[in-house]
Amino acid sequence: MNRRAFLKSLGTAMAAAPVAAPLLARDAAAASGEQLATLFDLSKCIGCGACVAACRAAHAADYPNPQKPFPKMYPERAKVEDFSDKRDVDDRLTPYNWLFIQTVTVTRNGKAISLNIPRRCMHCVHPPCAELCPWGSAVRHDDGAVAIDANICLGGAKCRDVCPWHIPQRQTGVGLYLDLLPAFAGNGVMYKCDRCHGRVAAGGKPACIEACPNDVQTIGPRREIIAAAHDLARQTGGFLYGETENGGTNTLYVSPIPFEELHAALQPSPGNPGLQAAADVMGKEKNLATAVLLAPLAGIAAGILRVANRARKAAKEDDHA
Repeated sequence: MNRRAFLKSLGTAMAAAPVAAPLLARDAAAASGEQLATLFDLSKCIGCGACVAACRAAHAADYPNPQKPFPKMYPERAKVEDFSDKRDVDDRLTPYNWLFIQTVTVTRNGKAISLNIPRRCMHCVHPPCAELCPWGSAVRHDDGAVAIDANICLGGAKCRDVCPWHIPQRQTGVGLYLDLLPAFAGNGVMYKCDRCHGRVAAGGKPACIEACPNDVQTIGPRREIIAAAHDLARQTGGFLYGETENGGTNTLYVSPIPFEELHAALQPSPGNPGLQAAADVMGKEKNLATAVLLAPLAGIAAGILRVANRARKAAKEDDHA
């Protein structure tokens, strides 16, 4: 696409477009009523990978197709992250793998016990990725799903930095930054599970839930899911994770093994999150104050970036005309 044509289209679109209204994720939640949550019964998971395959099939059209060679960054603060030649990797989170299964073995009472743990975004009740994104690219929907808008994400990775589990993954060479500031923006787009927000909004279920042969995961109003998680933990002598971590998440796990032991055995690494105790990031006064100050600016930025994205698409269509 011709950069001058893009900037001309952007100027025209900016003059005509309204600016999006700012809104804090927690304000949206308060206005929207009950959020949906999911419950994983880890005692049922056999690690078959049906959920992973279903996730990949459901989101194949959402995966990035980067342009190469990648623009050189000045200064080189944002490193290239490229998984486009490793799209089949399924043992960690990547821009092409939003759900994977951790297998961990721990020894209890002299007996080795293995457990399979499906891992993806936790979809926090007060998601720091959404509330601290300076561009308004990440948002928590009314149903509790947290998503990143790939059309306006600049790949700065703030979302990953503030996430207790460092879930979002960046792909370089794709996104709006290529036309806006290819040498100075964030170097790509961040990707992660959106809990199949589109399917759920249409009355369906997340693909991973539909594909699971053992009914490992259930979805429902958060209040009911929390009650079900406590019942399951009580009946099985299990342990609960997700109710209070990071101030509460919309992904809950019940495990026959304490999560402290699972976390100790996991050896977390990039794309391979742990199961540690996680303090409430947005409960910290400094972060909450930042979010309050940032909200109107992020709302305005998101509006401008959406206009820029429309201009970008229009300029590309002109190139192909």
